[in-house]
Amino acid sequence: MRAVVHDRYGPPEVLRVEDVERPVPAHDEVLVRVHATTVTQTDCHMRRARPLLWRFLLGLRRPRRRTLGLEFAGIVEAVGPDVTELTAGDRVFGLRSGSHAEYVCVRESGLIARIPDGMSFEQAAAVSDGYSQAVKTLRAGHVAEGTNLLIYGATGSLGTGAVQLAPYRGARVTAVCSGKDAELVRSLGAAEVVDRDVEDFTKNGKRYDVIIDAVGKHSYLRARRSLVPGGIFVATDRLFHFPLALLTRWFGSTRVTFPVSGYEREDVLSLQELLETGRYRAIVDRVYPLEEVAEASHYVDSWQKVGNVVLTLNGAGR
Repeated sequence: MRAVVHDRYGPPEVLRVEDVERPVPAHDEVLVRVHATTVTQTDCHMRRARPLLWRFLLGLRRPRRRTLGLEFAGIVEAVGPDVTELTAGDRVFGLRSGSHAEYVCVRESGLIARIPDGMSFEQAAAVSDGYSQAVKTLRAGHVAEGTNLLIYGATGSLGTGAVQLAPYRGARVTAVCSGKDAELVRSLGAAEVVDRDVEDFTKNGKRYDVIIDAVGKHSYLRARRSLVPGGIFVATDRLFHFPLALLTRWFGSTRVTFPVSGYEREDVLSLQELLETGRYRAIVDRVYPLEEVAEASHYVDSWQKVGNVVLTLNGAGR
């Protein structure tokens, strides 16, 4: 089967499509023929191994896992003998490492669910990671009824997920993004939009209960004066936020939190329900064929994407 592989860390050019051995499902797994996957910021961090902490997780000198990819959408091609709910021919989506490949094996009890009717593979591939991350940042910020919430970087994968989910919790959302995307984030649920190219939200005198840095490019030190007493800054990147999260538990009137928990099956199942009822939208910026993974990665590296960047293979479509 075809898969995207890399044998060293570096720029997108280290990625190439190669024939590799096709996986065989275990007794409790399904074999999914992948029709669409995504290139995420996490994929790019892992490809570059930056910050260097990634090397301790992935391999000091070279990557132990040659194939990246977190999200998939496709068709179940075969099932293990202990699989009871999914059958060959089911259209499914979810999360599985190594998804930049024609086939992946996924445990039936893992991060997988059926694709709602009428949803394309491209759309289904582009929802799980951003939704799961958004759920965790909202939980970390204790976002609830009446929360005055600001989301910095509201048009990324996590950002578009958080903008959609926060109003269901009763929060009022201020979205910080480029002015050209103001209409999009308003359609997703933002009550107010701050054009980051025109206005610095830390200098407009407004204060918020919770600030989520959805792109990992802001900092608590800059944003803390925009928090009310008892306010929470939810960090998603920048390692110096880890010690700040510890220090602000004991000192100061505001604090930092850094959610680090992994993906959960319950999140994928709740996402499936929201998709079926039309309460959550997939935001797809660009679609590339698998062979253009380097170009797709360059675009994600540019930090210009809105929502998600999708890779297609095996004749993606409905």
